[in-house]
Amino acid sequence: MKLLLTVLVCFFAGMGAGLGTGFAGMSAAAVITPMLVGMLGVEAYQAIGIALASDVLASAISAYTYHKNKNLDVKNGLVMMGSVLAFTLVGSWVSSQVPNQTMGSFSTWMLLLLGVKFLVKPVMTTRESMEAVSAPKRLVQSLAGGAVIGFICGFIGAGGGMMMLFILTSALGYELKTAVGTSVFIMTFTAATGALSHFAIGGAPDVLLLVLCIAFTLLWARLAARFANRAAPEVLNRAMGGVLTVLGAVLLSLRALGISG
Repeated sequence: MKLLLTVLVCFFAGMGAGLGTGFAGMSAAAVITPMLVGMLGVEAYQAIGIALASDVLASAISAYTYHKNKNLDVKNGLVMMGSVLAFTLVGSWVSSQVPNQTMGSFSTWMLLLLGVKFLVKPVMTTRESMEAVSAPKRLVQSLAGGAVIGFICGFIGAGGGMMMLFILTSALGYELKTAVGTSVFIMTFTAATGALSHFAIGGAPDVLLLVLCIAFTLLWARLAARFANRAAPEVLNRAMGGVLTVLGAVLLSLRALGISG
């Protein structure tokens, strides 16, 4: 019975995380961590490590799919990734200097609000208008956007994938598919760094949980990324908005019931 519960929790956690990753470049930790902690009693630090490890392959296969369909800005993605990593450290240091505040629900609210945003106000930027921005201006935007994302993530410890998607589409004027492709490309490396550090500090995770979460997240991320790259912008906005809204609502409900911690 315990094994069946473990498989079911990992399946639904992986499904939510994979769909969020493939559609929107969302961090798998936003879904997997609260479900492992709340439903299986996994220690929080280990759960985050498992979620980040699941994120690596899911983001990598999603990034490959978006790149294959020419929906990935590698050059500016690398610039933004460097800026994100640097300012995450800055944000973490600043956070340590101010009184502690509870920000655990930030990424969950971000899911819900972004989902509603894509449903109510779809991102309809075209590739042509996106590419009309000059290379120097895009470089500066990538540095600045990465700095904002990194600082916020370091300061409150959450929301990286969603912040990245929001800034890429709303502030930097990216076409939706390219924004998601660039986001999952960056998340591949940030998740790998996070997973390795968690396992190095906290020790090896539960192998069964690790394998199940990685497998299910990878499966659903692959399916979501393939669908997203074939879908028309209107359909993708609706699908993305629906997935994020449902995930956000479910996670907020679990939190309200005291299940997700």
